[in-house]
Amino acid sequence: AIFVFGQNPGTNHPRMLHSLRHAKERGARIVSFNTLRERGLERFADPQNPIEMLTPKSSPISSAYFQPNLGGDMAAVRGMVKALLETHRQQLAQAQPGLFDETFIRTHTQGVEEYLAAVDNTSWAKITQQSGLTEAQIRHAAEIYQHAERVILTWAMGITQHKHSVITVRELANLQLLFGQLGKPGAGLCPVRGHSNVQGNRTMGIDEKPSAAMLTRLGQHFGFTPPQAAGHNTVEALEAMLRGEVKVLIALGGNLAAAAPDTERTAQALRCCDLTVHISTKLNRSHLITGAQALILPTLGRTERDMQATGSQFITVEDSFSMVHASEGVGKPLAETQHSETAIVCGIANAVFAHQPVEGNQLNWLALADDYNLIRDHIAATTPGFNDFNARCEQPGGFYLGSAAAQMQFNTSSGKAEFCASMLPESLFPQIAGVQAPFVLQTLRSHDQYNTTIYGLDDRYRGVYGQREVLFINPQDLAALALEDGDLVEIETLWNDGITRKVSGFKLVSYDIPRGNLAAYYPETNPLVPLSSFGDETHTPTSKSVPVTVRRWQPPQTLRIA
Repeated sequence: AIFVFGQNPGTNHPRMLHSLRHAKERGARIVSFNTLRERGLERFADPQNPIEMLTPKSSPISSAYFQPNLGGDMAAVRGMVKALLETHRQQLAQAQPGLFDETFIRTHTQGVEEYLAAVDNTSWAKITQQSGLTEAQIRHAAEIYQHAERVILTWAMGITQHKHSVITVRELANLQLLFGQLGKPGAGLCPVRGHSNVQGNRTMGIDEKPSAAMLTRLGQHFGFTPPQAAGHNTVEALEAMLRGEVKVLIALGGNLAAAAPDTERTAQALRCCDLTVHISTKLNRSHLITGAQALILPTLGRTERDMQATGSQFITVEDSFSMVHASEGVGKPLAETQHSETAIVCGIANAVFAHQPVEGNQLNWLALADDYNLIRDHIAATTPGFNDFNARCEQPGGFYLGSAAAQMQFNTSSGKAEFCASMLPESLFPQIAGVQAPFVLQTLRSHDQYNTTIYGLDDRYRGVYGQREVLFINPQDLAALALEDGDLVEIETLWNDGITRKVSGFKLVSYDIPRGNLAAYYPETNPLVPLSSFGDETHTPTSKSVPVTVRRWQPPQTLRIA
């Protein structure tokens, strides 16, 4: 069985639909947890199959489809465990083998007693209230899990963009640990990233809080003393800019002004800088919001040929499954004056250190720009798992970095996988304690969209054409508000910091979504996400969990002069 949480592969991970379909054809049961009813998760027409594309023929994907409340996934999984624990105890009482993998739990885990006590102390009333699912629905999901020999739990930003996202992921891990579904072929935990190098950046050490071991290796290899203080994540960086503590922003790719939460405050933060620098493949809205001075440095795209002094260069990327492979552009650059990102960074470093010599700076930065193999040699010397980096890049299809957990090696203080005994959160919005949010909004992207880049105004999977300022809402909520499909509304955030956050002129779209839950596209609704609303332990903006009110909106009257 494959349980899909908080993601819509049809729009966000279309290649995944092929894998899900093939798994379904081999007998796997696909169980989807998604607040919205998504066409791509229900049925799939293979674009490479002429018959399916030219006829109504398509393949069912999901064996079961559940629509939890936004932020209710942890409660749903806790309910599954509660149902499975009940069956486990019943079978033991009847002198039958229990459901749980006791050998795995005893050998490879720690803390199961505390966790099961937390499950016992979680009431079905709390589970159904927070999840938005009935007890019968949750027991049905548990039954599918129980009868599957191998189980994969996969999730994406629908899980990670909530205040309690970390304990939700830990709850997914708890379920898998009970059944020994780690280190087993065809089973495991699978966080799905939306970009090929999200994991690769982290592996290479792009971390605002690098480990002491990483800093030690860098210091020893390069002969200097690295800064020991932690840096900023994105939210912390924007807050530091607002306080006037950051003088220069260098943005490597991306569209920060459009992608970050709290659009007006993000823009204000950028304007507080003395200098903003954008290293970009194309123009975007961030370039219009500048510090006192601003630079745009055009760079090569990944598909363009990167010619340096030693010849054509390649970079490497890492996918969600820890595979590292080379990526080399083949297209002709638009202009001879374009530089690669690597060359730009090396050029900046060379200019800085030429005038400000520092301890241990023996690096020839321009040589690194001429030959990326030299950079990979440094990576091999400082980053575990990358020995013989350049040679391994020549392997067809790349090479596998490995997964410690798959080998039953757990980087915890106990050396074992540790159960997390967290209780369900009392409130998803403790910042507005005592205030009942009429609605919870999630931001999402449309079919013709990649991150903040919008290719078209159609979202064929959801039946929206020629427009983007829409708000998906349950038809019963429409009636309760005395509104109708197509009416225009104003959406305002409920928060406790005295800042007004609202967007206007959004068209209501009646949709199959649980009552009290809303959805709208980003970046149009990013202004509603408070900068101070982020995940515990992650600082990830809670873009899937925004408390809002909705009211009718009238366009401003146009003054007519006779």
